[in-house]
Amino acid sequence: MNSKTLIRKALSTCLIVAVYAAYSMVALAGSDKIAGELLVSGKSASVSVNGQDAQSGRTIFSASTITTPETASAIISVGKLGKIELAPNSTITLNFNENGISGDLANGKVTVLGAKESVSIHTPEGTTNVPAGKSVSTGKSQDDDDDDKDGGAAWWLWAAIFGGAVAGIVIAATSDNNRVSVGGGGTVVSPSR
Repeated sequence: MNSKTLIRKALSTCLIVAVYAAYSMVALAGSDKIAGELLVSGKSASVSVNGQDAQSGRTIFSASTITTPETASAIISVGKLGKIELAPNSTITLNFNENGISGDLANGKVTVLGAKESVSIHTPEGTTNVPAGKSVSTGKSQDDDDDDKDGGAAWWLWAAIFGGAVAGIVIAATSDNNRVSVGGGGTVVSPSR
């Protein structure tokens, strides 16, 4: 065998080993972890993720604890699994995998904006499966829309105004001095006699 052929074979073998090693490293570096993306809105441009300040665009991994201040809300988008919105003054530990999203809501309110399946949210009161378009908060589960079934929080104000008007009419009608003197009892001068 001549030396040129031997050098070519050795060089070809080294090249094949180098290419194989490079592609195997790429395969090992690939991650099966699902990641979400954070979008912050409000006066404050950051929220807290695992105790560190985070701004819009940050990658969120499963088991992250997200806390919003009173001046900001956050939307976490987890690709095809869905999106959730975290209201101001809220804290949640968010978990997700290829099967869906779940979370432990310590305080505040979370709204499911869209999801492949219902999102399981655990609150101090218990666990709730929240479908898309609905929300849950610590204290009670509620709809995201403002159409409260009980008439809203200000129904008592309208009841007090209506009750006061009825009471005023009843008192005026039953009192003895409800005589009205039109003209004040003075002399009326007519232009034509």
